[in-house]
Amino acid sequence: MRKYLLGTGIIGAVTQGYSLLRGSDQQAFTWRVALAWLSWGITVMLSIGMILDIKKASNGGVVAADSPIAGSEYKYVRGASKPKKSKKK
Repeated sequence: MRKYLLGTGIIGAVTQGYSLLRGSDQQAFTWRVALAWLSWGITVMLSIGMILDIKKASNGGVVAADSPIAGSEYKYVRGASKPKKSKKK
């Protein structure tokens, strides 16, 4: 669980959310503030998606092709080695 919670995505999302929360009482709600909160929400969702992909890969599953870890799932499986490349003709 520690490898998920201490990932840079989650830490970045928490610090960004804290900064937004601290600064939100000092300014009016404008479209720029709305975009900042939307950006924070997207960051949190991407971090959670990455956690789910890592968990799926560590259990031996295959992640979606658009995932940043697609093709390197073997790195997250305990005791797995790098797959050998096949020669294409």
